Order: sequence, then structure tokens, then C-alpha cells
Amino acid sequence: MSKQPNVLLIVADQHRHDWIEGAGDLPVRTPHLRRLAERGMTFRRAVTPAPLCAPARACLATGLDYDSGPVPSNSHDLPPETRTYFRTLRDEAGYHVAGVGKFDLHKATFDWNLDGSRCLREWGLDGGIDNEGKFDSLWSGRTRPKGPYMNHLYERGIADLHLRDFERRRHEPYFDVEPSPLPEDAYLDNWIARNARDVLSSCPQGRPWHVVVNFAGPHDPMDVPPGLIDRWRDVEFPVPAGQDPADPRHQEVRRRYAAMIENIDGHVGGLLDLIAERGELENTVVVYTSDHGEMLGDQGIWGKQVALDPSIRIPMIIAGPVVRHPGVTSDALVSLEDLAATFLDVAGPAPARWMTARSLLPVVRGETSEHRDHVVSGLDRSAREIELAQRHYGDNRWVALRRWRAVSTRTRKLVVSADLPAPALFDLESDPYETTDLAGSEPATVRELLACLDDDLVATLLCRRGSSTASSQTADHDDVREKSDG
Repeated sequence: MSKQPNVLLIVADQHRHDWIEGAGDLPVRTPHLRRLAERGMTFRRAVTPAPLCAPARACLATGLDYDSGPVPSNSHDLPPETRTYFRTLRDEAGYHVAGVGKFDLHKATFDWNLDGSRCLREWGLDGGIDNEGKFDSLWSGRTRPKGPYMNHLYERGIADLHLRDFERRRHEPYFDVEPSPLPEDAYLDNWIARNARDVLSSCPQGRPWHVVVNFAGPHDPMDVPPGLIDRWRDVEFPVPAGQDPADPRHQEVRRRYAAMIENIDGHVGGLLDLIAERGELENTVVVYTSDHGEMLGDQGIWGKQVALDPSIRIPMIIAGPVVRHPGVTSDALVSLEDLAATFLDVAGPAPARWMTARSLLPVVRGETSEHRDHVVSGLDRSAREIELAQRHYGDNRWVALRRWRAVSTRTRKLVVSADLPAPALFDLESDPYETTDLAGSEPATVRELLACLDDDLVATLLCRRGSSTASSQTADHDDVREKSDG
């Protein structure tokens, strides 16, 4: 490479790892992500450090794993003074750094400034628009706007229309599949995409840039513009694992989820075309990923926050001049936080010593097929969060885990929690729905994976039943915000 490459990072919200062309036989339509994959490397074993929005995105911004990071739940902000890879790119590598969409780094205070500028410069960005997520717009904008998206709707005189729609949907965030009443250009992801084009267009020529685009979908609720729904009217999907195949609601939910993904995919294509028009595509590293996954009804669970693979695994594609053999897939074990170290490596500065992230450049350059020997995902949840989850999902042992860690290799996963009678071990190849516990028949594997966790953490997870470091602040917020947003 003759000069520092630009970096475009596109982060979806709650995009499940297998709902993308090439990941399986689902009838999803993501032609632009397929185009990106043909120019890059697809990671099939990528996981999130924590399957919840604010912690996951803080891990990405800081390059720290969940246990090292400063954001344990959606009730904590990322402190403005926190070291981020954004700041290193801007202050040490000379990059213009900007971003749009749902950064989700001050989830507790629920205030973005009406122009979306709050904390951006402190975190290391030169500018951009940080905005509300889906249900964030309801909780924060009922009487007046606290962020740029609701401010836009208020200025257009359609805020009440949106608020009434989401007030109804909060009671059935998945099975309420009525079309969005908003004009299509005011639909949140379309509004974010328009802002992304503006921010990309304003990047200075002749200086390397890093732009982050954070979409709000395909997060629940299933609010999809009518035109997008029509494209999926007759498409049939497999029903969720363990659910009644005769229940027509599952088809409608999955069609809406696929429609939101297709909509984001179209915006990905538009951003790639814009970069090409600027003459910069050949020198731009493009990454597509998600903050966490989505259970989508498997085992009767919706959303995330659980230790099962649909919740913790994420899509990840890296394309551009750093990829030596385009169009290949990798089974390397990688974590979302690793992107922070990768971007610093791409730009020139060595990954910061304070990071737990590891650069993926050796893998994408074809120098090695290995990255980590295991990956860890986990959460610490308050009693209030558990109560809300059980109220919504019923008595499910995965929903009821207060503090848990999942340690995965390519073939095995160990789930450790004081709320389980013992660590649970699963074969990820022969048992993709994680229903058969092998811990009793593979004690050596259990010991091997337990050794991947800090001894004090293991003692806490196994012995101090009911302990939690998560904040109890969640009781002060609306019930549905905790179970449905983030």
C-alpha cells in the first residue's frame, strides 16, 4: 500500500451471524454484502464480548474484553476520558475520524444533544451525528427531543405518529408486525444512511479517514416500511428451533427481520458506490459486523443477553487492500474487540498495550489461519434485569443466568454460571442448538476451558451464587427499555 488506507466500519444492531448470504441456506438477500465478501475475508467464528449493545460497543471502542472494560450494562456510560482507538487514530495516526448512527456509548444518560455531538470529540472523533436507537427514541423523546433523530421527527411534525406507533409496539416488540407509519425517508435506518453519505462526502481528500456507520436495525421492534414488506410477502423461512411450525406469526417476524437486513444491505451498496465515486475504494478497508446476535425465537427466546450461539455470534467481513486472497472464509476465532487493534495496525500505530484486542491483519494477509485458541463472551446482570427477562420470556434457564461466561473453541463451548447446577459443555458441530450437555462425559475438556478464565472469576461464577456486579440502576428505567432495547 502506497499510503495509509481509509477505514469504513459498518455496524448493524442485532444482526444474527447466519442471516447473511453465504452463511447457510436461509433465503436472505444481501447482494452487497456478498459483493463485499468477494473482495474480502468472511469470519465464520466471530463472537461479541458481551451480547448487549452498550457493553459490546464499548468493548469495540476501547479494544478491551468485557471483564476489562468500563461498561458492564446498558445502565453505564463510556466515560469521556476513556482511551479509545478513535482517539489513537485521530491524535497519533493523523486520521480524520467521524461517525453516524447509534454509538450507544452513553446509554445511561440518554442525551445525545440535538445535533448528535455529545462526547464525540472527547471519545476521539472529529465530528458526526450520534443518535438514538429504536426504543431509545420512545424513552427519551416523549415530551421533547433529546437526540437528533427525534428532533428531526419533531421538526417535520411526525414525532407523535412515531411515538404512538412505538408505544403500542413496546408491548409486543416482535409479534407486532404492522408496517411503519413513517414516510420511508424518515425511517431510522434510512435517515442514518443519509447522514452517513453526508459525513463520507465531507471527509477531506488527501488525508486518511475512518468513518463508523452504526445502523439501528435489524433490532426489534419489527417496524418495516410497507414497500420493504411487500418484497418478502411470499418468502418462507424455517421456523425457530422448538417452535410450532403451524404458527404463522413466526413467518411474519422473520420476513420483517429479513427486510430490515436487506434494507441495510442496500445502504451498504450505496456507501461503497460513493467511495468508488470519490476514487478511494481501492484504498479503503471496509468492515461489516454487528454488536451482537439475535435468538429470533429459537428455544422460545427473543433478543439476546443469553449464552447461546445465536445471541453471541456475529457476522464479520473485512475487505480492501489488506486482504491478500479475496473471497475466502476463515474459521479463526475472533472477537468484536479485535477490530480496534486491527484498525490501529492498518493505520500504522501498533495496537495499544492497554488493549486485550489482537490485530486480525496476520489472518487477512494470509500469514496465518489461527488467531485465538478460545473466545469469551459474557454478561453480569442485575436482579431487576433477570426479573424483566423472565417476565417476558418465561422460565428458561438461559434467560435466568445472572452472571455468566461462555468460553468457545471451534468445536466446544463451556457455559459457566452460579445459576447453573454445574458448567455446561456443548458440541457446536453436532449439536448446533446446544441442547445436550457433555460436561459429565468430557471432564478434561471442562477443566481445559475453565482454565481459560481468571481463577477469581471462576470462583465467583461457581461459588458465590447470585452475585452480580451489574448496576441496580435499571429499576429506574422503563421495563421494556431493559428487555427490548440495546
